[in-house]
Amino acid sequence: MATESGTWGYRDRFGDSFGRTYFRRFPPGVCSSIGIGTYLGEPTDAVDDDYRAAITAALDGGINMVDTAINYRCQRGERVVGDALADSDIDRESVVLATKGGFLPFDGERPAEPGRYIHEQYVEPGIVDTDHLVRGSHSIEAGVIDHLLDRSLSNLGVETIDCYYVHNPETQLLDRDPEAVYDSLEATFELLERRRAAGDIGCYGLATWEAFRVPESAEQYLSLATVLDRAERAADAVGVDDHCLKAIQLPFNIEMADAFTLAAQPAPPGSDGDGPVSVLEYAHAAGLHVVTSASLGQGALADSIPPAIAAELAGDTTAQRAINFARSAPGVTTALVGMSSSAHVAENIAAGTFDPLGASAFDAIFE
Repeated sequence: MATESGTWGYRDRFGDSFGRTYFRRFPPGVCSSIGIGTYLGEPTDAVDDDYRAAITAALDGGINMVDTAINYRCQRGERVVGDALADSDIDRESVVLATKGGFLPFDGERPAEPGRYIHEQYVEPGIVDTDHLVRGSHSIEAGVIDHLLDRSLSNLGVETIDCYYVHNPETQLLDRDPEAVYDSLEATFELLERRRAAGDIGCYGLATWEAFRVPESAEQYLSLATVLDRAERAADAVGVDDHCLKAIQLPFNIEMADAFTLAAQPAPPGSDGDGPVSVLEYAHAAGLHVVTSASLGQGALADSIPPAIAAELAGDTTAQRAINFARSAPGVTTALVGMSSSAHVAENIAAGTFDPLGASAFDAIFE
C-alpha cells in the first residue's frame, strides 16, 4: 500500500523536475497532480501492451496516481495495472492506487449475450439481487461491493487499494428513489469502513459523472452533505471515530466546468453564506480531495481549446494547457488523463513542469 514515507520519497525523487504544487496532499502522504487513467480502449492484448508500457512510463516519469476500475475493458484495466506495478522499478509504497466498483464486469471480453452472462455469473450465484440491479449491470449494494472489492484486489495483485470508489452511484437514481439510494450508500460505507479496518483499503470515495455537476432538481443529483452525513453514521455504526470517505471523483475540463460554476450544493457548515455553493467549494470546506476525470474530454481537448482560455494557461501544447486548466481549479488534487500511449505520457507529464493558475487568475477565466 502507499505509505507516507514512500510517497514523500517519490516526491523527493521527482519534485525538482516540476512546477510548484505539482505534488499535493493525499492520504497517506502526497500524490502527483496529474494522474494516469485507464478507461478507453478495446479489450485486446494489443491495448493491454500499450497500457502496460504507458503506466510504466508514467511511474518512471513522475506520476504516482494510477486510476482504474473493475469494469474497464472487461477487467483488463485492473490486470494491466497490476502487471505494471509488479514489474515496475518504483516500489508499491510510492504509488497511490485507486479503483472502483459498481458496474458488474465481464471477464476478458464482451460476451455475445451480456444479459445472460450477468444472470449466470452474478444473479444465479446470489451475488446480486435483481431488485437492486439498475439498467441490467449496476449495483452499489454492500454484498456486491464486497465481492467486487475482493476481485479487484486479486486482479491488481495487491494487499491494499489506497482509494476505493463506489462507481457512479447516481445510476441507481434512474430506477430508485433518493432515500433508498442513500440507504444503500450508508450500508456500503459501513462495509468499506470494515474493509479499511481490515487493511484492504486505505480510504474510500465516490466516483461520479452526473451526481455533483447537475442542479438539485435533476434526476441524478446527489447532495454531498447527505452523503457525508451517511458516512458519519456508517462510522458510528462500525465504532470508529471518523469516517474514511476522503475523495470524490467527477468530470472537469474546459467544456465541463460545472463543478466550479454550478452552485447546487448546500452551504457547508460553518460558512458565512446561506446560499448554495459549487461542489468544489463544498468539498474544500469539508476537507475532501477532488480528483477530476475527463480532463482532456476523452481526447477532444487535446487539439483545440478556446483561444481566449488557451492564452491564460501555461503549456507548450494544447493538451498541456487543457490539463493545466483542470489542475488549476481550486480544490482539485489530481487531474486524471487517460494514457494508453507512451508518447502521450511524456507530453502529459510535461504539463506539470508549468505552474498552475492561481485562484484569482482561474476565477478571471469565468468573468
